[in-house]
Amino acid sequence: MTRAYLAFTAKGLALAQKLAAAYSGSVARCGHAPGQVGLADWTARQFAGSDALIFVGAVGIAVRAIAPHCQSKASDPAVVVLDECGHFAVPILSGHLGGANNLARALAAVCGAVPVITTATDAIGVFAVDEWAKHQNCAVLEPERIKLVSGALLAGRPVHFASDWPIAGTPPASLTESADAPDFALTLCPAGDALHLVPRIGVLGVGCKRGTSAGTLEEAFAAFCAANRLALQCITAAASIDLKQNEAGLLAFCQDHGWPVQFFPAEALRAAPGSFTPSAFVQSVTGVDNVCERSAVLAAGGPLVFHKYARTGVTFALAVRPFAPDWRWQNV
Repeated sequence: MTRAYLAFTAKGLALAQKLAAAYSGSVARCGHAPGQVGLADWTARQFAGSDALIFVGAVGIAVRAIAPHCQSKASDPAVVVLDECGHFAVPILSGHLGGANNLARALAAVCGAVPVITTATDAIGVFAVDEWAKHQNCAVLEPERIKLVSGALLAGRPVHFASDWPIAGTPPASLTESADAPDFALTLCPAGDALHLVPRIGVLGVGCKRGTSAGTLEEAFAAFCAANRLALQCITAAASIDLKQNEAGLLAFCQDHGWPVQFFPAEALRAAPGSFTPSAFVQSVTGVDNVCERSAVLAAGGPLVFHKYARTGVTFALAVRPFAPDWRWQNV
């Protein structure tokens, strides 16, 4: 997590520096003197580039500063405010998905402050689906539906869930597993009107002809996702054979998605464990019978979920990293 601290007085600056010593981040002081920053400029820059903003000062100043930049609980950074005496730590934005509640608790422990947590699920002590998703390394596809799940739990109504993976531990109170129209689902392939949590565990294996453009790869990728009902948010990396490591289109395609890409020699691909879709043509060109499936498995260290998909000279496959969701996340 990248953090940025802002103080308004000498006393506040001392507290910000103390907090940053425990939880690293940049520290600045707001003002007009040399070396100090403007509130609006600092907030705009850090809101766009940091995972968490920590104001040491008044809540009202922080609220006015961040108001023009707030967009969505799925993307906004965590924002926490501490008074300059270190009496209270107040998360004011992205308490669950952004981690502001946990950050407030951590910062409070550093200076002996009281964490002021106001989210309803925390106040009453019921399961918070968005916070659980964050700790399970999952993307929330429909953040506007979080309130439907939380509202039902807060009202004491049962909530049904479905999962493509076994979840360790005992489900929290009021949660019942049901594949029939679940209220939320842990899956790679969203369907229906549930709140979908997508584990960030996918590795995309890629094969392509020489000179394939990023646009061609993008079109084929969209078709691959559509054919498998795959949520692209699950993918965190890509892989291919080392013959493709200088392919401009492939590199641009991966960069556009923010995926690191790993390249393997044919010898390593041949040693990949599993059963793969062979191609005599690919064997003759690359020295290995399949590139996309084998590279995905090697990079993920886990099994194939979707086998070879071919379109316009491009092949894709998806493997997943080990994943072990747990209801007991607060205790492990």
